[in-house]
Amino acid sequence: MSVDSVVVVGGGLVGLAVAYGLACSGAKVRLLDEGDRAWRAARGNFGLVWVQGKGYGNPEYARWTRTSSVLWPQLAKDLLHATDINVQLRQPGGFLLCLSDAELAEESERLRWLHEALDGDYPYEVLDPVSLRRRLPGVGPDIVGACYSPADGHVNPLLLLRALSVAAQKRGVMIETGRHVTGITRSGDGYCLEGTTQQWLADKVVLAAGLGNQTLAAQVGLDVPVKPNRGQILVTERIAPFLDYPTNYVRQTAEGSVQLGDSHEAAGLNDDTSVSVMAELARRAVTCFPRLAGINVVRAWGALRVLSPDGYPIYQQSVDCPGVYAVTCHSGVTLAAAHVYRIAPWIAGGEAPSGLEVFSDRRFAASPPDNGASHVQ
Repeated sequence: MSVDSVVVVGGGLVGLAVAYGLACSGAKVRLLDEGDRAWRAARGNFGLVWVQGKGYGNPEYARWTRTSSVLWPQLAKDLLHATDINVQLRQPGGFLLCLSDAELAEESERLRWLHEALDGDYPYEVLDPVSLRRRLPGVGPDIVGACYSPADGHVNPLLLLRALSVAAQKRGVMIETGRHVTGITRSGDGYCLEGTTQQWLADKVVLAAGLGNQTLAAQVGLDVPVKPNRGQILVTERIAPFLDYPTNYVRQTAEGSVQLGDSHEAAGLNDDTSVSVMAELARRAVTCFPRLAGINVVRAWGALRVLSPDGYPIYQQSVDCPGVYAVTCHSGVTLAAAHVYRIAPWIAGGEAPSGLEVFSDRRFAASPPDNGASHVQ
């Protein structure tokens, strides 16, 4: 049985980004993907590269998100060069549309706090109704204002998933699908991963299996208390371009279809859709942009986000089993560039990114969950 430098468990956006980055660092990488039986968060992603509001109360997360946003154009360029796949990155800035004065005041306070916490390196604007409508013609009369950040953008998440897969394989990553890892044990100086019918040996292991990380992490002394959070998305027929900017509720794709989203449900391991939530998504979208009334919805789906108790990522090397890493987050698109250019080189043997200790699993033993976790995007 051959020994790989690194085995990555999980073939979603997080696992593929880390695998691609590791291969770029010269590692021999094998990626084990459970296949379509897995609870894939990637297939329900809204596609936002979103900085605005993230990290309220946690400046290191704000810096981390901002770092990834800055690195994103390089990732899009590198993937295009490697695969000829354009992931359709657009970073014109983004608007957080507010449906009440209280919501606008709350969001404004969050951004003011973040601006100060990052010593001014956090650009944003608060727009009153008149200023907003100059920037976004067609916004509905019930929108009381918005917050804008030039750091925000969006991509096609399905093309991103495909590009990372192709780029990783061109770099030599061996991708195996239909592989369910059930156990991890020491084997000499490395580790043996047990599957239902097969074993793999590796010097290092990266757990990037989303909701599957919790069980595997516990076997190697890591605490990854992730829970599912369901989001639902509606997709309309293609219409003439009207929205260049992503917003928190509505975004128009490069092909012309419109995505409606931003729902949060504690539904357990259930990624179905529900009429009540879909109706609310549609109602809110028409409130934001009345021109959407009467537009046909052609697809709808639900998917499960991967949330830690405080909503922030978990990046941790096991103390008990050195060389085994947990990489978990719910912002697989936004943080993809940071995973390629910062997390992967660290796992390959480089220095840990500044501030990474904030995302250690040890925080869950030391403090209670953050009540504001539901706001983290």
